[in-house]
Amino acid sequence: MGNLVWHEYSRYVSITASVYAVWAAFWGFFYRKFFWDFVGGTLRDPGGIQPSPNAEVFITLIVRVPVIQMISMALGFFIIALEFPVPQLKPFAIHRSIVLRIVILLFQTFFNILYYQGTNAAIWSLIAAMCYTRAQVLKEKMVEAKENRGKGGHA
Repeated sequence: MGNLVWHEYSRYVSITASVYAVWAAFWGFFYRKFFWDFVGGTLRDPGGIQPSPNAEVFITLIVRVPVIQMISMALGFFIIALEFPVPQLKPFAIHRSIVLRIVILLFQTFFNILYYQGTNAAIWSLIAAMCYTRAQVLKEKMVEAKENRGKGGHA
């Protein structure tokens, strides 16, 4: 049996999580719900749970104006463009950087966990970030990085 190539596995998980994040952000535009509204909320007899006044900033950024969903969708599209890769990104070091992918996936996890539709995308983004971290610990190199070394922008 061969060895598991962690950066390839995490690439597939990252693509799946990012497509899910874009789809969740799309649905988050129509069904706006702050996921953590049950923390410190008050249970009302008619109407269900009312979020705590401390969560007003999240209510503003998720329910009133869907800023978090827009950021999540933009991050998802960027990660999809980075992972597939878009030919314009391929010659740059941004395409070959595993550390950058870890950081962007952690940001995607943070933004997706805030609204209800993005929770599964957040979980899979975190798994992809952990797999990329494992690839970084094992000092894996991407095939494109080996092929493009020393080409000076002509990759």
